Amino acid sequence: MTKNFYITTPIYYPSAKPHMGHAYSSIIADFFARFKKIDGYDVNFLTGTDEHGLKIQRAAEKAGLETLKFCDDISETFRNLSKTLNLTNTDFIRTTEERHKKSVQNLWKELLQNDDIYLSKYSGWYSVSDEAFYNDEEIEELDGNKISKSSKSPVEWLDEESYFFKLSKWEKPLLNYYENNPDFIAPKARRNEVISFVKRGLKDLSISRKSFSWGIQVPNNDEHVIYVWLDALTNYISALNYPDKDDALYKKFWPANIHLIGKDILRFHAIYWPAFLLAAKLPLPKKIYGHGWILSGEEKMSKSKGNILDPIEIINQYGLDPLRYYLIKEVSFGNDGNISQKRLEDCINSDLANNFGNLCQRVTTFALSNCEGKIPNPIEFNSDDLKILNKFSGNLNYIRNKIDELDLNFYIEFIVNSLFESNKYFNDQEPWKKKDDIKRLNTIVYTTLEIVRKISFMLYPIIPQSSLNALKIFSINEDQIDFSSINDHNYLKSGDRINKIDILFKKIEKKND
Repeated sequence: MTKNFYITTPIYYPSAKPHMGHAYSSIIADFFARFKKIDGYDVNFLTGTDEHGLKIQRAAEKAGLETLKFCDDISETFRNLSKTLNLTNTDFIRTTEERHKKSVQNLWKELLQNDDIYLSKYSGWYSVSDEAFYNDEEIEELDGNKISKSSKSPVEWLDEESYFFKLSKWEKPLLNYYENNPDFIAPKARRNEVISFVKRGLKDLSISRKSFSWGIQVPNNDEHVIYVWLDALTNYISALNYPDKDDALYKKFWPANIHLIGKDILRFHAIYWPAFLLAAKLPLPKKIYGHGWILSGEEKMSKSKGNILDPIEIINQYGLDPLRYYLIKEVSFGNDGNISQKRLEDCINSDLANNFGNLCQRVTTFALSNCEGKIPNPIEFNSDDLKILNKFSGNLNYIRNKIDELDLNFYIEFIVNSLFESNKYFNDQEPWKKKDDIKRLNTIVYTTLEIVRKISFMLYPIIPQSSLNALKIFSINEDQIDFSSINDHNYLKSGDRINKIDILFKKIEKKND
């Protein structure tokens, strides 16, 4: 069986600086990429920026910059965000790159050749902010202005010549595909939403614009630029060197395992993108997952509302790994979530400092003092030892299956429960009272050190740097982390040196009210 894994984030729209929603998508994708890598997969992890469209052109004009220079500057902030978030992305694509332009124009030609594109006239509502077309029933009026019901973005009436994609032709094939591939769209509520929308009937989709020039030109008609979503969605295959289907990257990684997106762009990914691919006779991605929003208060973040949460500010105050841990643990995957300073500080103090950091410090300090600073020799595991050790080995494949189901909530709950049980085990076994029974003392210490290693391996996709800091106890480096080894109760070698480590997490001192 091939062990290749391809995961993508949305490509981010660089009309403004990154916010917490961008950080969330990227961190979640990085979690899955890291997990698959330590489970023996060859991972391709793509992120990038979507740089065409009227919204970008207007933002550049407002900033008084040439459009490409504007994109260069803001795209670089997203590239830097990848480094700040400690992402393991293997590629960063920009839609202004030549490799992308070549792919988009080729896909256009395929759709045209297959009789899925025609020239006509578009009259209807368009949101520059969303780069999306809306039907009358999707529009409402607020304070005398027309807005999208779903995004609350302003819309304007367009009336211009346009190329159209025969989306209506693919209504039944899409519904058949959804029925035959029930896991294609997740979570279930998003799947139901998409099916309901498609069943209401699909209209042909305008896929070109004449009223602005910032985009990829339609082949053989330079009066038109290609609709930004047909352009943007193609990034998932342009990064694999499509249209060269014999290219090693394309052959190895397409179709993608997961397109991870925010729920607000579900329609484009779960309806338009599959229809484009079906029309071009290309394989569809295996799964599209529409996660919830990171809210500011009770509202979706937006530049116009001025309620952007800056991930850099939180990282500067609390550190990167605490933010990664908080977003993965406290935001129920698939649902909306928000940033609470109190809950973030509780996570740091309770889960990270007390449960994980304190366990590492206690057992290391005890072993340094009572086991000659070496991994002790476990003479014989008793039922208490095996109960906690077997929790990991007994759930190895179950955890893998849960990851394949994108059940991130189960994964983090498993770790949190294991930390609680591990601390309880060390307390209940009381090795400090076993100094007259050195065999039992050694076994308790060995068992606890093994648990620290196993949990550190499992925490690596969530808090990578802190996990590596913990693994310095055993002189284990990043390349040695192997998920399958949590099955091994004798991974640590008796007699190997134990290293003292610095405090992993500093507790947050809370001010009295």
